[in-house]
Amino acid sequence: MMDKKPGAGNRGRSRWWIGVAVLSLIAWMAVGGMGGPTFGKLSEVSSNDQASFLPASAESTEAREWQSKFTSGGSVPAVVLIESPEKLSPHQLAGLASLGAQLTAVNGVSPSASVAGPIPSADGNAAQFIVPVEQGNGVKGSIQSLRAKVAGYVAEAGLPAGTATYVTGPAGFLADLVNAFGGIDGILLFAALGAVLVILLAVYRSVVLPFVVLLTAVFALCGSILVVFALAKAGVVQLTGQSQGILSILVVGSATDYALLFVARYREALAYLPNKWSAVGRAYKGSFEAILASGTTVALALLCLLFSELNSNRGLGPIGAIGIGFSMLASLTLLPAALGLLGRSAFWPRTPRKNPANSDIPRVWRLLSNTISKRPRAVWVGAAAILVVCASGLLQLQASGVPQSDLILSKSEAVDGQAALGRHYPAGAGSPVVVVADEKAADAVLAAVVGQEGISDAAMVGAQAGASQRPPGQPQSNNAPLVRDGRVLINATLSSEADSAKAEQTIATLRQKLHDVAPGTLVGGTTATAADTNASAQADLWRIIPIVLAVILLVLMALLRAVLAPLLLIGTVVLSYAAALGVSAWVFNHVFGFPGADASVPLFGFVFLVALGVDYNIFLMTRVREESLGAGTRPGILKGLGATGGVITSAGIVLAATFAALGVIPILFLAQISFIVAFGVLLDTTIVRSLLVPALSYDIGRRIWWPGRLGTVPAVKEIQRATAAS
Repeated sequence: MMDKKPGAGNRGRSRWWIGVAVLSLIAWMAVGGMGGPTFGKLSEVSSNDQASFLPASAESTEAREWQSKFTSGGSVPAVVLIESPEKLSPHQLAGLASLGAQLTAVNGVSPSASVAGPIPSADGNAAQFIVPVEQGNGVKGSIQSLRAKVAGYVAEAGLPAGTATYVTGPAGFLADLVNAFGGIDGILLFAALGAVLVILLAVYRSVVLPFVVLLTAVFALCGSILVVFALAKAGVVQLTGQSQGILSILVVGSATDYALLFVARYREALAYLPNKWSAVGRAYKGSFEAILASGTTVALALLCLLFSELNSNRGLGPIGAIGIGFSMLASLTLLPAALGLLGRSAFWPRTPRKNPANSDIPRVWRLLSNTISKRPRAVWVGAAAILVVCASGLLQLQASGVPQSDLILSKSEAVDGQAALGRHYPAGAGSPVVVVADEKAADAVLAAVVGQEGISDAAMVGAQAGASQRPPGQPQSNNAPLVRDGRVLINATLSSEADSAKAEQTIATLRQKLHDVAPGTLVGGTTATAADTNASAQADLWRIIPIVLAVILLVLMALLRAVLAPLLLIGTVVLSYAAALGVSAWVFNHVFGFPGADASVPLFGFVFLVALGVDYNIFLMTRVREESLGAGTRPGILKGLGATGGVITSAGIVLAATFAALGVIPILFLAQISFIVAFGVLLDTTIVRSLLVPALSYDIGRRIWWPGRLGTVPAVKEIQRATAAS
C-alpha cells in the first residue's frame, strides 16, 4: 500500500473548505438579492399609530373598539384650519362651504363620515373643518392631498392677504410622524454604514477588509429584513418606525462587533499557521463560544420585551432577536468563507507577519496591565466612584412622557397648526375625549362630563347626526342619542392642549369620577391613549428589568462555569447603565433642552446597554478564562486584557457610532436612545471593561471563578501532578 504524499491531506481539506466557502457565499448572495429590494417595502407593513400600541385590556383601547360601532368605518380626525389676520366676513365664511365639499372628495377622506364645518372661531379670525381620514399607511398621502387642496383654495378664494392654512389634529400629527420616519429607508442606513466604514478603515488600515466586514453586516441585515417583513405582513409581529430603525442599527453594529472579534482571532492565527484554512479553523474555535454567548445574551434580553404590555415593545423583542440571530450567522458563515478565500490578501497592504514577537501588544494595554497588577484596588474603586458620580444625574431624569407636539424635532405643520388652533378655539379642539356610557346612565354621565373642570364642551352623538362630532360651541341637537348595543357615545372637548400634562390629569380625574357615577363607563381618545401608553411603559420598566437581569445572569453562569464572576459582571453593567442614564438626563435637560423623555426610554436604554455591555465583558472574560487555564487567574486577566483591548475598544467605537446614527432621524425618542446607548457603550469600553472589571477581578484573584477552581493551579501543572500520582 502506497503512502500518501506529504501535504495531500491538507490539500484535500483545503478543497473541502473552498467548496463550503463558495456554497456559503452563493447562499448569502441569494439572501442579499431577495432581502435588498424588500428593505424599501418595510414601511408598507409598519404602523406608527400610538393607539395600536396598547393592549386590548387598556381602557382607551376598549373605548376605541366601542367608538368604531358608532361609525361606518375606521377613521382618524384631521383638523383643517384657515387662519386670517383679520376677521372673516359673512360672505367669506359662506364661501368656505364649497371648500368643505371639495375636502369630502379628497382621496383618503372617509366616505362613510361627513366633514364638519366650516366652524368659525369666536373671535372671527379663523374657521376649521373636522375631516375624517381613513386609517392605515395611506394617512400620509391623504394629509398631503388635503394640504394641497386647502392651499390651492385659499390662493384663489380672495381671502385676506396673509391668510395661513394648516392641516393638524391626530391625522396631521400621524402623517408628520410617518414623514419623519421616512429617512429610515435610506438616510439612516447610509449614515450608519458610512460611520462604520470610516472607523474600520482607521482600525485596519486596509483597503479590502473593511468592505468584507461591512458586507457581512449588510447581508445579515438583508436576511433579517426578509424574515421581519414576512412576519409583519402575516400579522405575527407589529413593526413600527422606531423598531425598523433600531433593527438596522442593531444588525449593523452587532454584526460588525462579532466580525471584529473573529478577524482579530484570524489575524492571530495567521501569525503562526502557514495554511489560511487552518487559521480560519483556529479563529472559529477561538471566537465561536464568545460570539454565540454574546449574541444569545442580547437576543434573550430583547425577547424579554415580550413581557411588555405595549404591542410596539413586544414587537421589537422578536424583531431585534431576529436581527441578532442573522448577525451571528453571517459572522460565523459568510465572514469565515470570505476570509478563507482571500487569505492574507484581505489585510493588504498591512498583511500579518509570520511568527511575530510575543510582545506585539499595543503599549497602552501593556501600561494599563502593569498599573492594574500594581494597584488593582485603587483602580477599580476609582472607576466605580466615577460611575457613581455620573449616576447621580438620575435624579434629574424626566421620563414620564412628552407632549405629542414635541415628538417631532423637525418642522411640522401639525405642530404649528395645533398652536394656531389654540389661539382661536378651545385648546383641545380636534382631539375629542371619547366617553362610552350605558344608555340608562347617559344623562348622568353627560352631566358629569360637562361639569368636569378642564372640559369646555360635551355632547352625545345623535341618531340623525350619525357618527359625526357636533362642532364645538354649537348647541346640542334635540335628536335622540345614537345607541349601539345599549351604549351611547359622548364627545367632549378639552380646554387645554390634548397632549399636555394638564389634559392627562383631566382624563385621570374624569375617569375616577365617571367610574363612581356609572361603573363600566369608558374614557378614550387621543389624550387617554397617551396616558395609558405612558402608564404601560412605566409598568414595563419594573416588570422587565428583573427578567432581563435573571436571563443574562444564567447565560453568564453557563458560559463562565462560575457564580461570583457573573454576579460581579451584572453589577458592573447595571452601574454603567445608571451612569449613562444619569449623564444623559443632565445633557437632555441642560444641553439639548428636551422637554422630557418618552416613558419607554429608560427601558430601551436598559435592554440595549445591559445586554451590549455584557457583550464586551463576555469578549474579555472568555479570553481571560482561556488564558487562565494555562497561566493562572491573575496572569490570565492581564493577558486577556492585552489580547482583547484593541478589538473591544474598536467594537465599542463602532457600536457607539452606529447608534449615534439614529440621531439623523428627527424623532425625540430615537435621538434620546441614540445618545444614551452611544455614550453608555463608550463608557462600558473605556471604564467598565478596561478598568473596573479587570482590576476588580485581579483584586479578587482565583476566587472570581467560585465555586469552580479554575486558575487555582495552571492546567499544565495539574496534568503533571496527576501523571506523577498515577
